[in-house]
Amino acid sequence: MALLKSPAAPYKGIFLNATTSSNQLGPACFPVYHCRMRKFSPQCRADASSSNEQGIILDRTGRRQSLSLGAILTCVSLSQANPASFAAEVQKGFQLVSDRKDGYSFLYPFGWQEVVVQGQDKVFKDVIEPLESVSINLAPTIKQDVRELGSAQEVADALIKKVLAPPSQKIKLVEASEHDVNGKTYYTFEFIAQAPNYTRHALGAIAIANGKFYTLTTGANERRWEKMKDRLHTVVDSFKIVNA
Repeated sequence: MALLKSPAAPYKGIFLNATTSSNQLGPACFPVYHCRMRKFSPQCRADASSSNEQGIILDRTGRRQSLSLGAILTCVSLSQANPASFAAEVQKGFQLVSDRKDGYSFLYPFGWQEVVVQGQDKVFKDVIEPLESVSINLAPTIKQDVRELGSAQEVADALIKKVLAPPSQKIKLVEASEHDVNGKTYYTFEFIAQAPNYTRHALGAIAIANGKFYTLTTGANERRWEKMKDRLHTVVDSFKIVNA
């Protein structure tokens, strides 16, 4: 089990006009969690053992390459199971995740590992750079379209301040915009959250469909923003919802 810290910022029915328990939803953007890594399949365990037997001494770069291989092995079954309705161009260096039951799909970088976090539908993170992650959160709503909640800037600003970051952090909303894809409206936004010992630069996307309020958030340490921003934008831009 990986023991990691998590800021407590549960949803409390914000924007949703629906009852949501505090243990149902959790922080959607900060990747430092109490969590456990998902278990490898027997085949992946065998592959990992074989790699260890080679006696490779991993430095920082080597560990990242090894983790990338592990991500490919553990997630290959997901890509094979994707139906045509989730067909998407998987860019080099990314892995596709799709959820037919809840009606969404997105890409995440190779090398990020899936972790189990209570209140999050899915979380993938870099185990070397703990502020680099993507998470998706679902909450029930009676709304039919995200525009019913307000403008992109209004919704993003309220969501960041009340849900995605603890009150102790200094928040700056960099930008927010609206996009229509295949008849569905998405709000995307960029923000910076400054804590006493780190600053996280993050991107998010929100949408409403299937009676759910979807929040996808990804980000990185500010010191690595220039290196990571193109990959993080790819993650956000890849987020799609379909009728479940």
